[in-house]
Amino acid sequence: MKTLKNNLFESINAINEKVVHIRHDLHMHPELSGHEEHTKYLVKGILEASGYEIKESDRHYGLVADLRVDENAKTVAIRADMDALPIEEQTQKPYASREKGIMHACGHDSHTAIALGTAIAMAQHKEALPGNVRFIFQPSEESKEGGSVEMIEEGALEGVDGIFGLHAYPYLRTRQIGYKYGVMMASADIFTIEIFGKSAHGARPHEGVDAILVTAMIVNSLNHIVSRKIDPLHPAVISLGTIEGGKASNIICDHVVLKGTVRTINEEVRSNIPEMMKSSIDGICKSMGATYNFDYEFGQPELINDDAMVDIVVGEAKEIIGEENCIDLKDPVMGGEDFSEYLKIVPGAFFRLGTCNEAKETCISQHNSRFDVDDDALQYGMKIMGASALAFLSKKEE
Repeated sequence: MKTLKNNLFESINAINEKVVHIRHDLHMHPELSGHEEHTKYLVKGILEASGYEIKESDRHYGLVADLRVDENAKTVAIRADMDALPIEEQTQKPYASREKGIMHACGHDSHTAIALGTAIAMAQHKEALPGNVRFIFQPSEESKEGGSVEMIEEGALEGVDGIFGLHAYPYLRTRQIGYKYGVMMASADIFTIEIFGKSAHGARPHEGVDAILVTAMIVNSLNHIVSRKIDPLHPAVISLGTIEGGKASNIICDHVVLKGTVRTINEEVRSNIPEMMKSSIDGICKSMGATYNFDYEFGQPELINDDAMVDIVVGEAKEIIGEENCIDLKDPVMGGEDFSEYLKIVPGAFFRLGTCNEAKETCISQHNSRFDVDDDALQYGMKIMGASALAFLSKKEE
């Protein structure tokens, strides 16, 4: 096992420059959720050249790649997401996005490059692998539906015994990782509220039903749900992202649309929030003479890591980057991640890969027009991912 791991690391070192080039290519050609065509065919070509069996979909641009060693052996999966965000890049880097209004502002280009590099290196040692390896290249992680559900529906996890995933993290330095046992990230739901009032002249508001005033009361009420109706020991977030309404300064508005998100890390709290919201909206609308539509969509569930799988990642990472660079994140974050859907079905671990390097200006938060990833972090992502996969495949069942 040790010799195989050392050989794998030598292969990763040898292809590191190529992986950086792949990341830059992906970064220059970002694609939004559901449009990852260039990314898919770049990934597919590299995997086919490395001897992987490819399974494609006619519904989206995701793909599954298998390195089969023994039908009776365990199979480990490694997942990478591929989509970008609708943000105009402002980094001025030589490999900055060439697509107007689109950039990899969350690091999915690095996730894809790391998975590809790991796949190339593992294929070079296929005959020595203790089990089968599957790479899942997933589209549409940034979409409200999440691309993982479709991948699962099409069989991405069939025959898989465990799964690993990572995310670039500018709050940790390059050569560090962050790990978390149990609940790591929040569920991510979305909602839409439509308020219907009655238009009137702005000088005669008493003749109408002001949808904007009703909206203001609803916004205030929704913000009190977390502070007054939910146990403070159970974190929850209700955030309104958009409010649209009104036609002119002298017309009482008759229609407003609000959209927002709800984040929790407790299923009971999550299941109760929609009714709490509806009760507040209903009461205000009735008292003001307005009507409403309320649509609530449950999105990705909480991301809950398997303790034994986290142990594997941390154990391997300590050997690669040193114990002092393995950071216990302790507290969950309220961001959502559709890797959680895989973890509902098979045991797995999701970890944070440090990408902050002040000299390279890569310590800027995600979803920012100046976000970038330190290329030096890619080798650590490949080594930790590859070593974790080998350790899982070699581990004897208890």
